[in-house]
Amino acid sequence: MKISRIRTRWITLVSVLYTANTCSQSVIKQLTGKTNRQWVDKTLHIWVDRLLKLINVNYKIINPHHVEPQPGQATIIMCNHASAYDIPLSFKAFPNHSIRMLAKKELSRIPLMGKGMSAAEFPFVDRKNRKQAIRDLAFARQLMESGIVIWIAPEGTRSKDGKLAPFKKGAFVTAIEAKATIIPIGIRGAFDILPPKSKQLNLNQTAEIHIGEPIDASNYTTENKDELINRVYQSIKELVDPNN
Repeated sequence: MKISRIRTRWITLVSVLYTANTCSQSVIKQLTGKTNRQWVDKTLHIWVDRLLKLINVNYKIINPHHVEPQPGQATIIMCNHASAYDIPLSFKAFPNHSIRMLAKKELSRIPLMGKGMSAAEFPFVDRKNRKQAIRDLAFARQLMESGIVIWIAPEGTRSKDGKLAPFKKGAFVTAIEAKATIIPIGIRGAFDILPPKSKQLNLNQTAEIHIGEPIDASNYTTENKDELINRVYQSIKELVDPNN
């Protein structure tokens, strides 16, 4: 359901306030030495629930293989990226795990947001500086080793038309080096909520979170990483649109 421009702006403003409040809490908790991963997980899910409730999205989780991140195993969620709502929807897939998004470096420069995300153990990656990106991905690997599940959009940016775009290679090198398990996720319907570069929100949409079979990156090397990339691409493509 399309809504008026005024209501769209109101929802956008409230979403920004929810995000700012969550980031503020994260910064304060860190400064007072009272933060911990369990608190961050709980707070992130409160933030996610508020965002999704604002747009009245009806989401469904389809997990036919009963996939779940395993303790002690480095894990990366790789998901298609067609809307700003892919991220909160993805967090609903595994509500009992510590999930952090690999975020673009530009977000770290937003004063409150950057500090809040850093305090909550969100890694950043500088896509414009290859050497720095390698260091950033190494830090993401350390987070995985400590028990955090990393969420990555292998397309690198949001799709302009909702279709799956080509994948960047950096995250796959990290997955191979970390001997990580990749869990592919295909989200259907998020593009209809808020397409990229659009200011028109659509309420009461249905989104489906399809979880695919895990892929063991330890079976690949950097020499044959293209095989891994293609396998993950085909998996997510099938999850997004089985008829394509």
